[in-house]
Amino acid sequence: MGIAEEEIKRLKSGNCAENAVFFQAVEEVIYSIAPLLEKDHRYKRHAILERLVAPDRIFKFTVTWLDDNNIIQVNTGYRVQFNNALGPYKGGLRFHPSVNEGILKFLGFEQIFKNALTGLPIGGAKGGSDFNPKGKSDFEVMKFCSAFMMELHKYIGPRIDVPAGDIGVGGREIGYLFGEYKKITSSFEGVLTGKPFFFGGSLMRTEATGYGVIYFTQTMLDLEGKESLEGKICTVSGAGNVALHAIEKLQQIGAIPVSCTDSKGTIYDARGVDLELLKELKLQRRVSLEEYTNTHPEAEYTPVEEYPEGVHPVWDIPCYAAFPCATQNELNDIDAQNLIVNGCVSVTEGANMPSTTKAVSDFLSHKVCFAPAKAANAGGVAVSEFEMAQNASMSRWSFEKVDEKLKNTMQEICKRIALTARDYGVEGNYVDGANIAGFKKVADAMIAEGI
Repeated sequence: MGIAEEEIKRLKSGNCAENAVFFQAVEEVIYSIAPLLEKDHRYKRHAILERLVAPDRIFKFTVTWLDDNNIIQVNTGYRVQFNNALGPYKGGLRFHPSVNEGILKFLGFEQIFKNALTGLPIGGAKGGSDFNPKGKSDFEVMKFCSAFMMELHKYIGPRIDVPAGDIGVGGREIGYLFGEYKKITSSFEGVLTGKPFFFGGSLMRTEATGYGVIYFTQTMLDLEGKESLEGKICTVSGAGNVALHAIEKLQQIGAIPVSCTDSKGTIYDARGVDLELLKELKLQRRVSLEEYTNTHPEAEYTPVEEYPEGVHPVWDIPCYAAFPCATQNELNDIDAQNLIVNGCVSVTEGANMPSTTKAVSDFLSHKVCFAPAKAANAGGVAVSEFEMAQNASMSRWSFEKVDEKLKNTMQEICKRIALTARDYGVEGNYVDGANIAGFKKVADAMIAEGI
């Protein structure tokens, strides 16, 4: 039995349903780095795998707050500080009913490698709560954020752990969290990223992940000798920050994004989606995509209850490139086969691990250019680190400077992964390339620091 199989067997023995996505992420990494583990015995001698898959610490706490009817509400908060070998813990906060310890362990584990791939001095963490901001008033969100920060502030700091936003945590929530942190500590410091610009945020943080996904894809297609995205039909899932800005950048470079999805259904607009209308529906009015057809009746709307069993209709639309930007495991093996049959050339993950293990295997076996999330959606955390740098130096960077640095970062990540894959005999496999490159950087730092 090889090192990889030994570690997978050990993890499975303690696996539970809540940890399913965490185990899925760990298994992918372990299989990718197996050649490295067999070749370099330092990693076994220093028990790097055993240490890397166990978070440094997990904080779990109760969040009690009053709603607008003065009724006491109770939620659970978490912070998973996974690994700080390369720098302070860094990773988003997610407010969503699905949040539990297993989900956050998965996200935190992925964050270690994503942050390592940026080349920036940041470690990996994740946190959040099962609180759902949807349907809540601004005052209710503010009161929850204040109660959440009353506990979280004990564990974070600009050189300790710097949270950011994620699903359910945007500029509004970060603003409330930062305001409460200042009240508690009397300190104005870069302890959160994704802040509004007027009190320390970076320009382009909102656009960063979505734009970065497209910059990475452009570089990957160029390295693999494929045609550019210009003039090509692209499908996008999701209707949040990542999806909307991926659509925006696709339109800017002359591509034709034709789809968008939310939890209630899918929009397909063959002429190209109306981005301004999407932003109005999802960012201003916060309503279902079904209302898109009120303005564009020629577009097709498919509600979730009409989806064919086991199939997501957005991945059955013929396209040149696909961008899953909604949530984990949204794209399964049937969806992958539909994309392959319809001639899809490129799939780039904008969400965290949106493709199932079997789907990824199908893409790789059919030579589809596949960009894994830990590399392709690293733009958000890269600009978060740029915000940390601006806060530390009390300076402001222009939109153009941040955009150029983001583009260069995503291009360098892509090139580094491609070279790593070639060096380890898996040329064209960006999954293995990303996992090996990220693991090696973190593992070497852990060895150098001792135990």
